[in-house]
Amino acid sequence: MKKFLFLLLSFSAFSDVKLPPLVSNGMVLQRDIPIKIWGWANAGEKVTVTFKGKKLRALTDASGNWACALPATPAGGPYEIQVNEIRLKDVLFGDVWLCSGQSNMVINMERVKEKYPADIASANNPQIRNFFIPTAISKVDIKQDLPASSWLPVTPENVLQMGAVSYFFARDLYAKYQVPIGIINSSVGGTPIESWISEEGLKEFPAYVKDTTRLSPPSVIEKKSTDRGLSEKWASENYQPKGWKRFAIPGFWEDQGLKDLNGVVWFRREIEIPSSLAGLPAKLFMGRIVDADQVFVNGEQVGNVTYQYPPRRYTVKKDLLKAGKNVVVIRVTNTAGKGGFVPDKRYEMIVGDRTIDLQGDWEYKVGEVFPPVVEKPAPSNFTPTALYNAMIAPFLPYSLKGIVWYQGETNVWKPEVYASLLPALAKDWRTKFKQPELPFLYVQLPGFQDRNFLPSESNMAVLREGQLKSLSIPRSGMAVTLDLGEWNDIHPLTKKPIGERLALAARKIAYGDNIVSSGPIYESNAIEGNRIRIRFRETGSGLAINKTDEDELTYFAIAGKDKKFVWAKAIIERNTVVVWSDEVAEPMFVRYGWADNPEGANLINVEGLPASPFRTDF
Repeated sequence: MKKFLFLLLSFSAFSDVKLPPLVSNGMVLQRDIPIKIWGWANAGEKVTVTFKGKKLRALTDASGNWACALPATPAGGPYEIQVNEIRLKDVLFGDVWLCSGQSNMVINMERVKEKYPADIASANNPQIRNFFIPTAISKVDIKQDLPASSWLPVTPENVLQMGAVSYFFARDLYAKYQVPIGIINSSVGGTPIESWISEEGLKEFPAYVKDTTRLSPPSVIEKKSTDRGLSEKWASENYQPKGWKRFAIPGFWEDQGLKDLNGVVWFRREIEIPSSLAGLPAKLFMGRIVDADQVFVNGEQVGNVTYQYPPRRYTVKKDLLKAGKNVVVIRVTNTAGKGGFVPDKRYEMIVGDRTIDLQGDWEYKVGEVFPPVVEKPAPSNFTPTALYNAMIAPFLPYSLKGIVWYQGETNVWKPEVYASLLPALAKDWRTKFKQPELPFLYVQLPGFQDRNFLPSESNMAVLREGQLKSLSIPRSGMAVTLDLGEWNDIHPLTKKPIGERLALAARKIAYGDNIVSSGPIYESNAIEGNRIRIRFRETGSGLAINKTDEDELTYFAIAGKDKKFVWAKAIIERNTVVVWSDEVAEPMFVRYGWADNPEGANLINVEGLPASPFRTDF
């Protein structure tokens, strides 16, 4: 009996080994360098790691930590790795990329499925694998482990949950090098860069180290709804509308007679369905709505979204549509700014082979008006270091090929410091991962917001300048995306070219290919009488004009010593750009693409890659 108890206790201790979620079935490990496998067990326990017939042994320390180093292994697999009684299957060696940032790195292929249906249908490559880290926050403590997740191979089903930028990036790299690609996506929407940097990495920024109550958007006081639309059942199929007024969709209600209204507004429209389409399922597209919505068809709710950014794409189930009159009702709630329907989006219903245009005349009625609320700032979870502590630090032993960063929107409110924070992030992560030459790639923010028709100042432009200056980081690369934005959407759906441009940067910086990987980058300027000549690097096969809209260079501005900028004429001359204006006799400064949304800025190289915006008056 004693012998049995001894064996039972021994087996229990031997099998009580815990591995981090990243070290699991289907993982991709970095090829060609020694790899650390780590985990936890009881203090003093022996751990045996078996790989390719060889056994590696470790002994846990007093805190229960252990680690083993696997030898450098070339690309290939699948392999099995055994850790005591745990068997890890389908392990590949290839290139592992950490993709991080905020919402534009999170946005998955499901969000862009209407834009890239063929890419999704053909996404069937088990050599590309994705590990998405769920949001975790720790304001003070450095977490030992990540939230539960798993490695998923690319299939038409799995790819829908993979970040769109990271998928197209990985797909291009695999197509070029034919080695397994592992993506670790550690990203959270609406987060500032300082949340992703360690406490040590922020030592040069005392304001952020002390800032433990970073402000989030104003809190909303919960109160009982007095929405007449709910009590009077305006969404009901049997409701008879009275006192409703005309409204044009798309559009914002502040622009159509409802000044400074925060509250609930209902919208309704009758549509005709022919008998041949009655009973068929349908797809309803209602663009983007600010902020929250509930959508009803013939009295039945078909969907809702609680915040403004996602596209509204709802399924109308079979047998809900009937021959003749059908009623679409939308309940919109907005608490700040302009409420309503964002222009230049998709507003239609697709039934069978018919598309019903839902733009134009609707009716509206106000259901509830919110009283003015004194804004009280609420503490944010995204304080400095909070995301580093919970979503980066726990997997620092995992070796990487490189880093891809897409973030900055949340830092636009204070853009000047970004030129220091981005290099600080790169330095911090390289130090923490103990890979001092880790390639660091990032996305320069695309155009967003209304277009200005006169030269103007711009926080977004200042932040892009900080990103441009960060090319001073050794082994770094920047994907310019000025041409890929949407004026009315901070989450533009054109993600494929972004992934492809990042892959070009990776090919040059991480893989050493001799290719053109960037558009023109400002280098210097010289004043020549009443003109300024601008020189660039990364010109590839030569400077060119993207003639999609204009045959001449656009979005150059020029100024004298007073720094009063006016639009300038610009021409390409001997692989430089010459800029002038008859309004400025003695020019000193030049700007290009200097705006929130410089739509139409069209300087590229012959390879088709856009120039970064810049200014010389800093």
